[in-house]
Amino acid sequence: MTKLALSDEILMKIDKPARYIGNELNSIKKKKEDVKIRFAMCFPDVYEIGMSHLGIQILYDMFNKREDVWCERVYSPWTDLSTIMKEEKIPLFALESQEPIKDFDFLGITLQYEMCYTNILQVLDLGQIPLLAKDRTKDDPIVIGGGPCTYNPEPIADFFDLFYMGEGEVQYDALFDLYLKMKDAGASRSEFLHEAAKIPGIYVPSLYDVTYKEDGTIEAFTPIYDDVPQKVEKQLVMEMTEAVYPEKPVVPFIRATQDRVVLEIQRGCIRGCRFCQAGMVYRPTREKNVERLKDLARKMIASTGHEEISLSSLSSSDYSSLGELVTFLIDEFKDKGVNISLPSLRIDAFSLDVMSKVQDIKKSSLTFAPEAGSQRLRDVINKGLTKDVILHGAGLAFEGGWNKVKLYFMLGLPTETEEDMKAIPELANEIAALYYDTVPKEKRNGKCQITISTSFFVPKPFTPFQWARMYTPDDYLARAKVVNDTVKEQLNHKSIKYNWHEADVTVLEGILARGDRKIAKAILKAYENGAVFDAWSEYYDNQRWLDAFEECGIDPDFYTMRERPLDEIFPWDFIDVGVTKEFLKREWQTAHGEKVTPNCRMRCSGCGAKKFGGGVCYEN
Repeated sequence: MTKLALSDEILMKIDKPARYIGNELNSIKKKKEDVKIRFAMCFPDVYEIGMSHLGIQILYDMFNKREDVWCERVYSPWTDLSTIMKEEKIPLFALESQEPIKDFDFLGITLQYEMCYTNILQVLDLGQIPLLAKDRTKDDPIVIGGGPCTYNPEPIADFFDLFYMGEGEVQYDALFDLYLKMKDAGASRSEFLHEAAKIPGIYVPSLYDVTYKEDGTIEAFTPIYDDVPQKVEKQLVMEMTEAVYPEKPVVPFIRATQDRVVLEIQRGCIRGCRFCQAGMVYRPTREKNVERLKDLARKMIASTGHEEISLSSLSSSDYSSLGELVTFLIDEFKDKGVNISLPSLRIDAFSLDVMSKVQDIKKSSLTFAPEAGSQRLRDVINKGLTKDVILHGAGLAFEGGWNKVKLYFMLGLPTETEEDMKAIPELANEIAALYYDTVPKEKRNGKCQITISTSFFVPKPFTPFQWARMYTPDDYLARAKVVNDTVKEQLNHKSIKYNWHEADVTVLEGILARGDRKIAKAILKAYENGAVFDAWSEYYDNQRWLDAFEECGIDPDFYTMRERPLDEIFPWDFIDVGVTKEFLKREWQTAHGEKVTPNCRMRCSGCGAKKFGGGVCYEN
């Protein structure tokens, strides 16, 4: 039995102690003397969130298939425990061995969203690992960043030894083999990093020099050695069917956010929404064979005892064998007490038929994401959903017995006008009117409930909207007020509920998403001022961040308030994601022409992703 890192006395004092004791079903134990590499896989948020992350489950399974590697997990301790660990100088530990992560070879941190950046520093700090990469020695782990936020790693570059660009299944074996070879040869930390930078997809920030113009924008971004690549190319799994996938995922001790078997059916998206980073950086769309998915579903339900299966993809309706897969899941699992969850489906006759078989219609709600209220603005953002399609889908759903609808929109999109804002409640009102017009009183399951949720748009790297400006928090809230006031004017306002997002968090997310290396000192300062768990509204304190920017002499407006000129060098321009800057520029201009670009199956738009040699680009 592994000795726990925390005493019974501490475990009795803190909330949800099961977060910290390891030993879950399917977690992997090895003898440390039998392995050559110890890897701590970290999600810089609380256990329940981190345990829901599919990427970590895939890499955990893949790394542990190597006899010479033991991969363990570590998450951000909640505030109650982190206070105790600081006071008592208890080093942060991995769950499986309960041993300090500072003694491992690698610490891999998943960067899923920008609001976790102060938690990266919390993990390093509690781990007793120097916060800045330049201060680490041969006794410290190599700190690696991976995940979606690596598509602009610059604001956090100072904290990482290296970043992995793209999908982890491709190059980690090469990185581990290099590490072992150089360790045996007695190479130094800097020699290893220099060689690692030559592996495709590996970015070592310390080997690149950034210079700035007088106006604060980037003048040049250059490698400091001739043998280090100018551009870092994202790594993609092109053969999804044979790719590694966990048949025995770790089952959390306490209820996680995604407490279910997750079947990844495809990667990428054919749609090309102009605000969506995932839709651009995961191009081209690559599907997993349906027979492999059936096999995985059987094995994973058997190995976990989960009572729900969920399909994972950016747009499940575009998976070409969806009908066959869903029919199989219903036939195989419906009578065994296993629920089937189908997120990201377009609402049409097929999906409603499927949902009526797998959901309790009285309890469940339908979700539409029109993203913009007016057709004009939907064309600007390339969201191919028309009002007719939305009303047709809602009408079919109401006839099928549904009466709850959720609608998701963004405010602050490029070219947005007051008419576009008012169109949001007007669309909700039309949907409510449709319910009362089409469903006879005796068949109604109470009144219809329409929930509008708006987030504020944040421009992201590698999207056609990466040149867009943002607004002040007051401006965002004024937009939400227009929507709220217009809701009250609608005939069916009693059937409509409206929620909106916090505005100051949006602005900070925008700074972190498109920031440069100068931002790192403000992140560090905010952490020193007490910022942590910024993704949790109860811990987020905007003033801390404003103070940090001021103390560091950084003007946040530089990163948010200006529309970027087309010739500006971006902090992330050194990354090659396949999708070219030329294509993104074209799409930015097409957006201003209010024109729609067809999806990848209708027509190739020459985005550049064809160079990866597979996926949707080669279907026809």
